[in-house]
Amino acid sequence: MRRVAVAAVTAVSLALGVGVGVQTWTSADRRAAQAEREAALGRVDDALAVVHADVAARVVEGATSDAVGSSALLTDARSALEAALARGQQTLEASAERVGDDDAPRAALTAHLEAGRAAAPTASPLAARRLAAELAAAEQAVHVAVAAEQARVAEREAARVAAEAARAVRATSRPGTPPAPGGGADRCATTYGGPAFYTSVPTEGGDGSNGRLPPSALTAVSWTRDSRGTPFYLRADAAAALERLNRAFRAALGHDLALDLTYRDLDTQVAMRAALGSVAAVPGTSSHGTGLALDVPELPCEYGWDSPARAWLVANGPAYGWVSPTWARQGGSNPEYWHYEYRG
Repeated sequence: MRRVAVAAVTAVSLALGVGVGVQTWTSADRRAAQAEREAALGRVDDALAVVHADVAARVVEGATSDAVGSSALLTDARSALEAALARGQQTLEASAERVGDDDAPRAALTAHLEAGRAAAPTASPLAARRLAAELAAAEQAVHVAVAAEQARVAEREAARVAAEAARAVRATSRPGTPPAPGGGADRCATTYGGPAFYTSVPTEGGDGSNGRLPPSALTAVSWTRDSRGTPFYLRADAAAALERLNRAFRAALGHDLALDLTYRDLDTQVAMRAALGSVAAVPGTSSHGTGLALDVPELPCEYGWDSPARAWLVANGPAYGWVSPTWARQGGSNPEYWHYEYRG
């Protein structure tokens, strides 16, 4: 279009310059020249109008393209945010009760979901993409927490199975069984020689007295069960303290604390008194009947007087409310290296 305008202007210049050297014009010549000039000027105006129209059209086209592009960008960004919100909600629901004691990753994901939902209707493309990225990061943190808890559960279960297997093997070395190879007694064999007794379940309809604790008063520990699959129950506050103690014990010694007996109902205490005599507490007076005592396995090499486990428990247990009572220590009135009580 600019070439048309330039050509028109050139034509006018040539027309105006014709006859510069002519000294006199006729009246007809002047009229013809005037008409030619006016025609040339008209062509210039037309050419300029075309140029202006072309420029204006290009401006409108560019503005329309920008608007369409911005709209598409906004739509894409908000769609990405909606998809991130949907995925995050699915992850939150699927991870319920699967991250162990630390629920912080799920709490953070919940906060990001709430922020994303509130901002989604009006978020700019930049804000929408930022929120989607933050949601993705929070969701990944939950996945990591779930995987870590699954690994911990698997490790605890493997340790429990191994401990049960070892306990079953050692049970064959109790007093009265053949001696260890070589003719000598196994110094690491269990020191218990009586009949088998097991931890008790809560007493349905119990009145809360010693050995009669109802389900509402007791809580099972999370990491182990006895050889029959019965959970180890303790009073709720004692169980919570033991959970904390076990985490520290595992960090220090590399394995969970093994348990042999915890809550003992009155009927079991009566049976133990009948079988073991004065070694067992008078029924109705045992600290096991209150849900505030535990016995570790009677395995001298693992939990005996000189074992690393006992040294750790005696030194660190009181920080969690668990102690080896004076009467149960070496030199006490009834030495029991396996017995510990919760004092709060």
